[in-house]
Amino acid sequence: MSSERSSWKIKASRTAKQAHNPIRAIVDKLKVDPNATKPLISLSIGNNKKQKVTFTDVSFPGDPTIFGNFNVDSSINEAVIKQINGYRANGYPPADGTFDSRSAIAKTHSHPSAPLTANDVILANGCSGALEMCVNALCDEGTNILLPRPGFSLYGSLAATRFVEARYYNLVPEKNWEADLEHLESLIDEKTSAILVNNPSNPCGSVYSREHLEAILKVAEKHHVPIIADEIYCDLVFKGNTFHPMATLTDSVPILSVGGLAKKWLVPGWRVGWILIHDRNGVFAEIHEGLHQLAQIILGPNSLIQAALPDILEKTPASFYESTIQQIQDNVDLSMNVIGRIEGLKPVTPQGAMYMMVGIEVEKFRDIESDVDFSAKLLAEENVICLPGECFKYPNFVRFVITPTMDRLEEAYKRIEEFCSRHRK
Repeated sequence: MSSERSSWKIKASRTAKQAHNPIRAIVDKLKVDPNATKPLISLSIGNNKKQKVTFTDVSFPGDPTIFGNFNVDSSINEAVIKQINGYRANGYPPADGTFDSRSAIAKTHSHPSAPLTANDVILANGCSGALEMCVNALCDEGTNILLPRPGFSLYGSLAATRFVEARYYNLVPEKNWEADLEHLESLIDEKTSAILVNNPSNPCGSVYSREHLEAILKVAEKHHVPIIADEIYCDLVFKGNTFHPMATLTDSVPILSVGGLAKKWLVPGWRVGWILIHDRNGVFAEIHEGLHQLAQIILGPNSLIQAALPDILEKTPASFYESTIQQIQDNVDLSMNVIGRIEGLKPVTPQGAMYMMVGIEVEKFRDIESDVDFSAKLLAEENVICLPGECFKYPNFVRFVITPTMDRLEEAYKRIEEFCSRHRK
């Protein structure tokens, strides 16, 4: 028999209390002056028209759409309009995705050395939803997962809500953010559930060589640890670099590769992501089944976009992708030319994705003690927002998003140069 309750005593669940984004405490230190004479320029992801920095503006992945210079190809819109006018995609789709959409994804991403069928594909609510499902399927409470440092803060947040220990392996800026393999291997024990590899990288803008990916796979194979490959920025690479899907480089290490429409197709708000299950030796049998079971809980992503996926994947012209990459490449060239000559700053050349990490040589400044201090004072004095490296567990660096319009970048970098000149010893 239940006891009578005399008052309201409603408490958040243990899981809810664990849900947090660790960069909020850092971001809260960034204050915009509403009376600033210079217009706000955001090199985080925030809308430049806002004079108030909010948690949402700066805590999520880069959004290439907000500046107005990266727009979806008309063929992609037409694929969706076709489904709207067809009246056939308004109901609940299968929880793990429609057969046609999964088949189209499998066909697009299949490789002779890493074949896929529709049954190897699960659709999710964006790439972040796909990552959440992978962590849920692979990680039990009390296990640990290896995450990159610097790395996207969502990884650690997902682990925390599952009461999974996040162990961070170092990336080396002097080697274009390659993983420190000795450090990575030292973190593995009998409770390690997965190694997460983000390539191309947010926040680093790095693209790993075939040889480096094979070296990571060698460690994973030695210790029998599966890989979660976050490849949402696949193919967004700049001249001189090549993207290698991780699953194409091994026939023994089981890999869950995640991707989606958000970046390559410039539609992050459409919230369609996917998981590619690469398991040629049957060791992912329980994981395969578990992912399909987890899909039953979320009931899949947007039905209209799913229905349009075959046309989007097959009919988007190559010129659309080429134009996107060229525009970002031009911004990279500008960024390196300007930031690279500012004394006290050490940019690491981006190889792909939409970001650049810039080292802060604090010893060369009179009154700047850290990356957080740099970001706060830059915002206060020049009305330019960038994210401190501490947001990604990597101090004395800042991250710039390099997708603003060229004129905004030029103005932002001019202000940064003036700011650094004032504060240098």
